Amino acid sequence: MTVHYEVRDRVARVTIDRPEVMNAVDQKTEAALERIWCDIEERDDISVAVLTGAGEKAFSVGADMKDSSLSGLEYWAAPRPNGFGGISFRRSLDVPLIARVNGYALGGGFEMVLGADIVVAAETAKFGLPEARVGRMPLDGGMVMLQRKIPHNLAMGVMLGGRRIDAATMERFGLVNEVAAANELDAVTERWIEDIVASAPLSLRAIKQVVNRTGHLSPSEAQAMKLPAVVKALKSEDADEGVRAFLEKRAPVWQGA
Repeated sequence: MTVHYEVRDRVARVTIDRPEVMNAVDQKTEAALERIWCDIEERDDISVAVLTGAGEKAFSVGADMKDSSLSGLEYWAAPRPNGFGGISFRRSLDVPLIARVNGYALGGGFEMVLGADIVVAAETAKFGLPEARVGRMPLDGGMVMLQRKIPHNLAMGVMLGGRRIDAATMERFGLVNEVAAANELDAVTERWIEDIVASAPLSLRAIKQVVNRTGHLSPSEAQAMKLPAVVKALKSEDADEGVRAFLEKRAPVWQGA
């Protein structure tokens, strides 16, 4: 098994488990990740998903260069509508996603980070898009996502320079939400998980669906869209429960309905 996947207490945990190759993603792993994202999309018992890599050295160093016999052009031409790992620019996943970056996040590994909503990184983590140094390009999300997340010159510096950039710098760039000491990474990640799970599941999905579906629109156009997740959340029992709990000064009991 190249990817471990478990769901417990409304948290989906997805771990790329190939530490012997720095969690590089081969075709089998890519297919497994796509199946997992599809499963999460279909379930209603998940409030947040966490993606990480096994071990302490790497989140993922991207594509397994030994696995593919495709030329660069053939790789680029192959359909991957959701980007690297099925996640780097996926727009159908309405569940919030946390990237727990425990080490190297390079190439496709960094592209998967770009597909996350929240990024928590160990202070020892390193990020980079080194494709140009081996005659390739960040085809599966890097070139199209990074420029949308940080200023132009910063994005170009990452892609053209091919450098490995530390977590503190990525936090300054605005790509990392929080940097933690390596031995505190799990505790920091759990705090983010707890905050998200404390919110109404349908509200979480509605917020992410609006962000995913309306980024290309003007504010007025986005506001006018009656997206299904928003309608469902507003009509839910949880919408009433949240207000009652606030007035009664107690923690809400979410039904997800």
